[in-house]
Amino acid sequence: MNWAFLQGLLSGVNKYSTAFGRVWLSIVFLFRVMVFVVAAEKVWGDEQKDFKCNTAQPGCHNVCYDHFFPVSHVRLWALQLIFVTCPSLLVVMHVAYRDDRERKHRLKYGENCRTLYLNTGKKRGGLWWTYVLTLVFKIGVDTTFVYLLYHIYEGYDFPSLIKCEEKPCPNKVDCFIARPTEKRIFTIFMVVTSLACILLSIFEIVYLIGKRCRECFVSVHKSRHVMTNTMSSGSTLMDSNRLKVHPGKGTPDTPAPSYRLVIS
Repeated sequence: MNWAFLQGLLSGVNKYSTAFGRVWLSIVFLFRVMVFVVAAEKVWGDEQKDFKCNTAQPGCHNVCYDHFFPVSHVRLWALQLIFVTCPSLLVVMHVAYRDDRERKHRLKYGENCRTLYLNTGKKRGGLWWTYVLTLVFKIGVDTTFVYLLYHIYEGYDFPSLIKCEEKPCPNKVDCFIARPTEKRIFTIFMVVTSLACILLSIFEIVYLIGKRCRECFVSVHKSRHVMTNTMSSGSTLMDSNRLKVHPGKGTPDTPAPSYRLVIS
């Protein structure tokens, strides 16, 4: 697996991620991918060859190893890293789709036309939903693999001595794991980093939803404020028109001329 190629692809996600997303990427590559590539593969090595049982019965060694290690830790973590990092590429693909749509729109209506997006990388509309769904998928993947690791191996511990009674073993035989303490440390480390990534993704979802709700509240408040100002200005204009048409009571009336005196 070419991890350098995968890292180069996901580095573009930093431009469209929040602060939580950048921390998540740093943890994934520094504490998960690098540890996996540099140390984990060397610690496990050829697991089946290093697995020893105190019997010479043909097939007993293979059956006991398959019973206690149905899936290799290294291969399980490789699948986990692939599934948890690939959804981030959906955000980059969505932004690339927006850029291509904006380019075709300008070619059709000219460079001075109205743009479709103020910022193609801004998380609004469909891109916001794509980003949130990728976070939910990451949480589901990490949670599933942490549970599978616990369920398959019945915990995160590596005992020094294992009792095996599987057929065709003649009786209960003792089997030994190579470097159990070292493997236990790396397993706990990978589980802790997975849990840290889950928490960061949850915090990022809460942050995005809270920010979106706050923006909606501010926009509704501004629209109500504008509507109130418009109604108040309209009522003021109507009152001023009424004053012009109907004069007030304080205005003196001009008395009509009297002709009685002249006639008399």
